[in-house]
Amino acid sequence: MSQENTSIIVVGKLGAPYGIKGWLKVHSFTDDPEGIFDYSPWLIGQQGKWQTFEVVDWRRHSKGYIAKFAQINDRDEALALTNVEIAVYETQLPELPDGEFYWRDLIGMSVVTDKGYDLGIVDDLMETGSNDVLVVKANKKDAFGQSERLIPFLPESVIVSVEHDEGKITVDWDPAF
Repeated sequence: MSQENTSIIVVGKLGAPYGIKGWLKVHSFTDDPEGIFDYSPWLIGQQGKWQTFEVVDWRRHSKGYIAKFAQINDRDEALALTNVEIAVYETQLPELPDGEFYWRDLIGMSVVTDKGYDLGIVDDLMETGSNDVLVVKANKKDAFGQSERLIPFLPESVIVSVEHDEGKITVDWDPAF
C-alpha cells in the first residue's frame, strides 16, 4: 500500500545515544509511553525528509526507554539521530471505538452551544490533571468579547455531541465564560 498521500503523526523524539552499539534514548509522546513500540516501522525526520527505520530491540532504562535500530550499529551513527522526531503514518494508528477520538480529529471543528450560539473553532487541546480541555478560538465578533474559551472535554456533562461528519461539537456551556 502506498503511503505517499498519508499524513504523518509525530509520536516521539530520539534523545542522546546510549552506549557504543548504536542504541538511542527514546522520548515517547503516546498516552501509554510504551505504546510507541507498538508501531513499526518508525519514520525518523532529518532535514525535512522522513526515513523508515526498523526498531529491532527496545527496553526500559531508568526513567525512560532506549531503542536499537536495524540500520544503526555504532555510537557515531546514533549521534547523527540525536533530537530528531519519531513519526508514524496515520494509517498505522489503531481504529478507535465509536465515541472515541484522536485529539487531532477535533482540531478545526466548530463548537456550538446546545442553544445554537457559535463559540468558535477548536484551536488546540490541553491535558490537565483531571480532564482534557478544548481551547476554542472565538469568532472575531464574539458577542461576549471573548477571544478564547477553555471548555472542559467532559462527555457526561459539558460535551453534548461530537458530530464528526459535520465537523461540529455541541456543548452545554455559557457563552459568557
